[in-house]
Amino acid sequence: MRDGRAALSIEVKPDYEAFLANIRRKGAARRVHHVELVWDGSILDAIAERFGVKEGLDSSHPDYARWYVIKILRFLGYDYVPVCLPPLTGLFTPGLPGIAAAPPSQTSGADWVAAIGSGGIRTWEAFEKLTWPDPFEADTSEIEWFHRNLPDDMCLMAGCHNVFEYTRSAMSYEGLCYAFYDQPELVDAFIQRMGEFLCDMCQVFLQFERIKFFFEGDDMGFKTGTMVSHIFLKEKVLPWHKRMAELCHQKDRVYCLHSCGKMDDLMGALIEEVKLDGRHSFEDTIEPVTLAKQRWGNRIALLGGIDMDFLCRSTPEEVRRRVRETLDICLPGGGYCLGTGNTVASYVPVGNYLAMLDEGRRYTA
Repeated sequence: MRDGRAALSIEVKPDYEAFLANIRRKGAARRVHHVELVWDGSILDAIAERFGVKEGLDSSHPDYARWYVIKILRFLGYDYVPVCLPPLTGLFTPGLPGIAAAPPSQTSGADWVAAIGSGGIRTWEAFEKLTWPDPFEADTSEIEWFHRNLPDDMCLMAGCHNVFEYTRSAMSYEGLCYAFYDQPELVDAFIQRMGEFLCDMCQVFLQFERIKFFFEGDDMGFKTGTMVSHIFLKEKVLPWHKRMAELCHQKDRVYCLHSCGKMDDLMGALIEEVKLDGRHSFEDTIEPVTLAKQRWGNRIALLGGIDMDFLCRSTPEEVRRRVRETLDICLPGGGYCLGTGNTVASYVPVGNYLAMLDEGRRYTA
């Protein structure tokens, strides 16, 4: 069995153009490309410590954290670095009624979204008091730094434009469900304003040529279906993703969506109307990515799919076997990137995550 230090001994050179061509299903990829929406910082730090990734970096330098992000993601074999804009900071925070702070048992500062509560955006008065920042006045210095300093063989990834998820967070899940019947006009108004806001954010990102990959996060489902009526989502939410996808495609950028849950009722619209380039978030109990490849793989790229529960409970050798089996089915013809079924969360065993990456490097058809 290969131990953690033997992992990643095969060097992978980033190639964002090949990565994007793979997502666009432009033929079989020459190697396995990796994709993730989010990495927990504790996992990255543990890997950096194990492999000496921080060696040569000056921790006192003002740009230390930025150089570290580039170096660790490059070391892990990713073709991109994520960037974000700060306008949403403070708009939906733990201080807003309807959203509670993370429980003490959780680490890394993740927010815990309340399903129920008496606060949040429940009235027209609360909605009208919201202060919406202007994305065009946002501080883009972080993006500008990466735009200047990112290695030429990597690109930037932007996201996440959560139309439904931000609406659900602001009103609480229970509050939103009540509002569908009690105040549908308020729901429509909030989504309209949110959609406009996120489209403006998208326009700001598109000003930066090196942002080639848009990876949006908008959870709309759960184990057996969508969180609210799929008809509502098609009529009110997906048009905004369609608009952002259009903006991206006009600038020759890739637009992919992370959305948890059973999405069967939306897949046709996501492919034919929104025109997604790729779909992310797969869970074995809902639909294994290998089955999704058979159903949708000739129409859309499929991203990730190594089930989170499996990844956490299995041995490294079992993970390696699962990766090989997945690649045998999903890699032919292009349109597949290897990754977790959701995110590199803090509870994912580091050895299993490394086994997944390493087996991708070693894979030959």
